[in-house]
Amino acid sequence: MREPSFEHLAALVRRVAPGAGAPLPAAMPGGASPRQFFRFDLGDGVGKVVAMFVPDAARPDEIQKGGPSAGRWPFLEVRDLLDGHGIRVPRLIAEATEHGWLLLEDLGDDTIAHFLTRRPEAKRAVYQAAVRDLAGAQRALAAAPATSIVRTRAFDADLLRWELDHFREWGLEARGIALDADDRAAFDAIGARLAERIASWPRGFVHRDYQSRNLMVLGDDPASIAWIDFQDALLGPRVYDLVALLSDSYQEFDRAFIAERLDEYAAHAGLDAEGRAEVAREFDLVTVQRKLKDAGRFVFIDRQKGNPSFLPFVEPTIAKARAALERLSSDDDMRALGALLARALDR
Repeated sequence: MREPSFEHLAALVRRVAPGAGAPLPAAMPGGASPRQFFRFDLGDGVGKVVAMFVPDAARPDEIQKGGPSAGRWPFLEVRDLLDGHGIRVPRLIAEATEHGWLLLEDLGDDTIAHFLTRRPEAKRAVYQAAVRDLAGAQRALAAAPATSIVRTRAFDADLLRWELDHFREWGLEARGIALDADDRAAFDAIGARLAERIASWPRGFVHRDYQSRNLMVLGDDPASIAWIDFQDALLGPRVYDLVALLSDSYQEFDRAFIAERLDEYAAHAGLDAEGRAEVAREFDLVTVQRKLKDAGRFVFIDRQKGNPSFLPFVEPTIAKARAALERLSSDDDMRALGALLARALDR
């Protein structure tokens, strides 16, 4: 992977602010991806910006040509799609993708997660806004262009099944929790059926990681939300982003809080009582799939990328999946999976 060249960053800055001088970027904390972020102030006319360096992105001439956005990074293509449909995202100031750099609007430090550490009383309002914006985006993006990169990838059965296998490999086996032959066969069979079930539902736009660390609160207004980290957007079930938001590994909600937000989502989506009940069941099924995947991913990030910062969330994340399994105990597969996990984890 490429290392950041600050000479190329300085050249990019000179294109938008010729009199600003060489930037003095301050590194910003990152997440699980290899992307690097730097913040600096370009002064009058431009103000504070964030430079994003993507070391593992293909250069424009390496990206397969084809659609109208051929040669553009997925981040830029999805950013333009969202912006064009009224969804608040960082403004693009300049790009030098041939060198791995973008200049973006600085939206501040207030992710929902950070905002709530100083404004805990705004929790209901900020999540009401996030649910409202998600439902609105799903409506707006239902007619996304057929050439959009979002329409070229989806949560199909293979991907969903791979994510469950990822949990078995990293959330169980890598931690020394081995399944016996019968439980391994049962896990694989249930995982395959769960993946097929979720993949069979109607698909729409999915951010893929719509959670408290990827949603920004603008100013001090809990009703004003911007989206970041959307480059992996794809097609999938309507509840996937709801699960990311309301079964967030980094937040805790009681059942009443989640039920209220699901009610609000159903109202925004124009669903009747039967539709609301379907959303609740889909929500629990995807919670099982998504939270098991997340738990495995957290271990993978530690073992393979040397980043242990997500390990404290492994057990709470598995607990969220197990709570959903309890709510689904009338389903034969989910009851069996719950019992299997109990045998493996409660020894």
